[in-house]
Amino acid sequence: MDLYTALAIPILISTLWLLTANLSRSSHPHFANKRICLLIAHPDDEAMFFSPTLLALTNPNAGNHVKILCLSNGNADGLGQVREKELVASAKILGLRRPEDVLVLDSADFVDGMDTKWGVEKVADVLTRAFVPRSEKRGKSGDAPTATIDMLITFDRYGVSGHPNHVALYHGAKEWLSGLLKGREGWRCPVELHTLTSVSILRKYVSFLDTPMTMILGFLGGVTASRRQDQPEGRRQALFVSDMGQSRQGHNAMTMAHRSQMRWFRWGWITFGRYMVVNDLKRQTIG
Repeated sequence: MDLYTALAIPILISTLWLLTANLSRSSHPHFANKRICLLIAHPDDEAMFFSPTLLALTNPNAGNHVKILCLSNGNADGLGQVREKELVASAKILGLRRPEDVLVLDSADFVDGMDTKWGVEKVADVLTRAFVPRSEKRGKSGDAPTATIDMLITFDRYGVSGHPNHVALYHGAKEWLSGLLKGREGWRCPVELHTLTSVSILRKYVSFLDTPMTMILGFLGGVTASRRQDQPEGRRQALFVSDMGQSRQGHNAMTMAHRSQMRWFRWGWITFGRYMVVNDLKRQTIG
């Protein structure tokens, strides 16, 4: 390899990165002026999996009000209280407005662990208590359903890493939203559900280089969806790509905020993991 080629490669890579990041910014006007909740299972999920989404949605120009609801404090190693504080610090780095916009539960119903299965109905019940107005609970069955958020973002049915706590959030969110529409046929669900797409192990560790593949698959998926009649209005998929500055913020959210979790293998994730740079969300059909 000659000198010019060696110099050109990092320049091309940087240019591709900046180009895809800029293209992704203009691809999701639907995510503006909304009340949005990110539903996660453990402190550090927001940084390791959703930092591109949060950095885009908390941009002041988007006009969103973003909250994080975390169903456990990650107390598997006895560090629950420490990790709660780390989550608040991470959320600040990722653009959330106030500490009050971060809610962390410490409940026997949601014990952190790969061998612990969370009840779908219990997840749905938490969402009801958090986001359904009291007047809605007393309303007539035929009335239009209401909620105090416009969008709910969480993991998909595979949970990205296959963690059962992640998977339970998906099923619990679907259960909650289906419950909002129960007995209210003909009404539109007041909350959109967007889930983070799980990818193969090979794609997980190619950082922003996975963006072209994600864009191609998203385009093909959009063509297929346009031929179906049961798709919701608005964009079916959204792509969020962090630029170099935003990527640094995502890294800082882990290395500076979640210090208790920075074991050796986490350095590989935050350096090469595509979810630190690329998020593609899919809107789910409810009802």
